[in-house]
Amino acid sequence: MNAPYELDSQLEERLSRKLLDVFIRAGIVFGLALLSYRIFSPFLSLMAWSVILAVTLYPAHQKLAQRLWGKQGLAATLLVLVVVVAIGVPTAILMTSLGESLQNTVDSVRAGTLKIPAPSPNVAEWPLIGKRIHDVWAEASADLPALLRSRHEQVADLARRALQAVASIAGAMLLLLFSFIVAGIIMAWGRASANGIRAIFVRMVGFERGEEFVVLCTATIRAVALGVLGVALIQAIVVGLVFIVADVPFAGLLSLLVLVLGIVQVPAILATLPVIVYIWTSGDYGNTQAITYSVLLLLAGSLDNVLKPLLLGRGVNAPMPVILLGALGGLASAGLVGMFVGAVFLALSYQAFMWWVANSPDAVAAPAPAPPPE
Repeated sequence: MNAPYELDSQLEERLSRKLLDVFIRAGIVFGLALLSYRIFSPFLSLMAWSVILAVTLYPAHQKLAQRLWGKQGLAATLLVLVVVVAIGVPTAILMTSLGESLQNTVDSVRAGTLKIPAPSPNVAEWPLIGKRIHDVWAEASADLPALLRSRHEQVADLARRALQAVASIAGAMLLLLFSFIVAGIIMAWGRASANGIRAIFVRMVGFERGEEFVVLCTATIRAVALGVLGVALIQAIVVGLVFIVADVPFAGLLSLLVLVLGIVQVPAILATLPVIVYIWTSGDYGNTQAITYSVLLLLAGSLDNVLKPLLLGRGVNAPMPVILLGALGGLASAGLVGMFVGAVFLALSYQAFMWWVANSPDAVAAPAPAPPPE
């Protein structure tokens, strides 16, 4: 009579041991994952940018390697050097201009030689904030040292934020430099890396969908890198060089503004139009110079209209609005790296959803249309 109870107790004991074993294994895996993340987290941004750059530059790396008799390491080294020089030199010129502009402004304020022109009466007619801007501007034009003394805390806070912004930009440039170096290493071992990523996706969603997702991720990263960040960077460099040639004050700061506007998909005309107005109204330029610089700034500010349709969404099996919305949403939530992550995840979600719709078990094949009557 006691046999069933003994069997149940033995089964319960075996199940409890297995359940305890599962919990212990899950705890060990979770602990290892958490420890690995804590160790790897300082390098997370560096590796994310390195992977993005490696995926973006890999086609050019392969073409260069074919010309170098298949030497992957040499091709990666040469490509990284060329890209660093091509991007680093103009960026260094613009950053130097930004630093000099800030330093000259600080020196002029300390010496009391900084003169601010009087505001136009039309400024007071701007909606909402026009009156306040006009009053502060007029006070600065009349007696700038007194305004700075009366608003000492606000000026000190603004200067501190400006220094933090400059330090952040310098740190970002160093991060980008090291990311190019690590990207070169990844490209040199590109085939093994690609096989590893492909194996992960195949293990997650199967062979057919895994291959498709690998292609989609690669194409999306390249589309966002070239169509959003690349276009914004090219446009900012071109516009910034025109600013420097035209000897526009704060050329580096204005170029940074053009870069930010390009990343958030706002027309660069918001930065170039005030400069064009300044060129025509300052009296420092002749008519020929003003026309030349105005045309160059209008052309440089319109580069995104030409380059973006060619690069954004090219080769991606997802609509361009999906890529753009994912990039902007990721940028708003997690910064520049989030721009790529958001675009990739939204593109993958779109593909997975459309695959689910197309493979509905209740879908009925549409009947073939009847032949037209003779």
